[in-house]
Formats: sequence, C-alpha cells, structure tokens
Amino acid sequence: MTFIQSNLHNLLAVAWFALCWGGYTRYATWKGRDTACLASVLHLYREDWMRRMLLRDNRIADASVIGNLERNASFFASSTLIILAGILTVLGASDRALSLLADLPLVQQASQGMSEIKLLCLALVFVYAFFTFSWCMRQYNFAAVLVGSAPMIGERQVSELERKAFASRAARVLSLAANQFNLGLRSYYFGMAMLSWFVSPWMFMLLSIGVVFILYRREFHSHVLEVMVFTPTESVQSEAGKETSVNMN
Repeated sequence: MTFIQSNLHNLLAVAWFALCWGGYTRYATWKGRDTACLASVLHLYREDWMRRMLLRDNRIADASVIGNLERNASFFASSTLIILAGILTVLGASDRALSLLADLPLVQQASQGMSEIKLLCLALVFVYAFFTFSWCMRQYNFAAVLVGSAPMIGERQVSELERKAFASRAARVLSLAANQFNLGLRSYYFGMAMLSWFVSPWMFMLLSIGVVFILYRREFHSHVLEVMVFTPTESVQSEAGKETSVNMN
C-alpha cells in the first residue's frame, strides 16, 4: 500500500497508456470495417493484385514484392532485438543510468526500484513488437507459398469460381501479415512515448494522447489515403463529355 500511494501518479500513467494503446487498436479495427482507411483500402488493392497475378504466367515479380515485404519485417525484428539488448544492458546498470538522468533538466526524480519497473515496462513493449514482427514474417512466408501454388493460365480443371476464391484467400493472408506489421510499428510509436515516462508521468500521458492522434491522422485522414481512394473516372468522363459537346457544336 505504501508503494501504491507513493507511486500513484506512475500507476495512473501506465493505466492511461494501456487505455490509449488498447483503446485505439480496438477503435481502429471497428472503424475500419465501414470507413475507408489505409488497412481497408490496401486490402482492396491486394485483391486486385492477386486477381491480376492469376492472369500472368510469370510470377517472379509478385514473389519479389512479397520477399521485399518480408525483409522489411525482418529488419524491424532484428532492430527490436538490438533495442531489447540495450534495455537489458541499462537495466543491469540502472544506478549509473539514474545518475545520468539526474543531471538532465526537467527530469522528475524517481527511486531505483521505480526506474527498473519503467525499464521492464519498456522492454515488454518491444518484446510484444518482436513477436508481432516475427509472426508477420511467417505470414509473408505463407503468402509466398500461396503464390507458388497459384493456378496457372489455361488449367481447365480450375474453375473461375476457384480462381476468385484463391485471389480472395491470398489477399486475406497478405492483409493479415500487413496488420501484424502495423501492430509492430504501433509498438514503436508507443515505445517512443514511453521514453518520456523517465522525464515525467504527466508528459508520458500527454505524449500517449499525441501518439493516438498521429496514428489516427495517418490511418484515416492522411494525404496518401486520399490519393489511393481517389479515382479520376468521373473527372475523365466529364472531360470526355465536354469534348464531345464541343465537337458536336
């Protein structure tokens, strides 16, 4: 009880951090079901990709794209292990780290036990990130297997319905892998916010809200989303109509 009373503001900051992270994850999943976002729009592009792949005899370019996506996840998984090694190193020399933090301005003083708890929480965030990136890598491996087993053009024993089902299934696997990659990137965002906990729990809470705002803007109201959603069909049709009317006149 003494520990809880003396560190009530830190416990409140952790609870707020968990609420921001978990709440935004649930909200983004729920809102993405009926609202255009990066995840939903990219899934439609992946379905188009898989349908067009079935029209090609040469799938080397498709396998290369999946390999590049897998290497991105592999890079972040390796980087996460390096970050974890650094956190564990600092944890083994927490007294020296505390002395360095004490010399910095605006840093709220904390006990060695509380500082070690903060480091352990930061390590847990990046452990979660490693598991998401490693699972993302495996799912891209599954997608590569699906591309290798895709029916070729001219296979009479494969119906059109089966081809559409395969394209939908392969796109779904790719989207599941991309979703894990997205969760891993969110871990990095929130891990950066957790670094401010060593300065002040109130700054930690404020930056947690800031990360949620940044993620929301990028996933639901970013310029790249507007570009991917926009289709020039209507404008092209209107221009064509104007040219027709001019020619008729």
